[in-house]
Amino acid sequence: MKQTLSKLRRAVNDYSMINNDDKICVGISGGKDSMLLLKALSLYSRFSPSPFDLTAVLIDMGFGGDFSPLIHYAESLEIPLHIIPTSIGKIVFDERDEKNPCSLCAKLKRGALHNAALQFGCNKVALGHHSDDLAETLLMSVLYEGRINTFKAVTYLDRKKLTVIRPLIYMREKEILYAVNKNKIPFMKSGCPADGATKRELMKQMMKKISEIIPESDERIICSALPLASNDSNAYQP
Repeated sequence: MKQTLSKLRRAVNDYSMINNDDKICVGISGGKDSMLLLKALSLYSRFSPSPFDLTAVLIDMGFGGDFSPLIHYAESLEIPLHIIPTSIGKIVFDERDEKNPCSLCAKLKRGALHNAALQFGCNKVALGHHSDDLAETLLMSVLYEGRINTFKAVTYLDRKKLTVIRPLIYMREKEILYAVNKNKIPFMKSGCPADGATKRELMKQMMKKISEIIPESDERIICSALPLASNDSNAYQP
């Protein structure tokens, strides 16, 4: 976990993510990224110069699955885990029968997570997005929207009075997978019917193909995306 904690601490310091007495809601999906984030923040809380509290929230999308390994793991870290049942999966795939479900699904899931964070008295929400996510979002923005943009490392939500932080923004996906396997951190595969057939998956495969043709191009794309993650940088829009 040494490399993970080093990169997490760097991100926290570079973007001033954590302040004294923050109560942070870790949004976990059960996937490898968010489960590593839960473990890393648990360890970081022991030596952070700014003391903070953690709670975890899992939005149950209604796809089924056994959450007991995640529950037991959160208990071992002494972090309360709240599982919020929803009908998001049914709404998106059955009632609405969305052809491009990701946008609506993400919107509904964000809303449920933010409401839960407020319910449990949190002022910040931590998400497990990493540097590959950052680059993929940049490519989607360029190719589908015609603008240069990606998500921020820190985002303040005026309406909710919540701050969203992404402490794994310096981590590569392959580093996360290695850390999860080495430290035997439990995670579960997504039960989403669209898993593996999304625009994000297409960007992931595109980056992989480009890097086969142009070595280290994935690192260069990430380096191009990182300045956009700062609130000091405005997205370029022609």
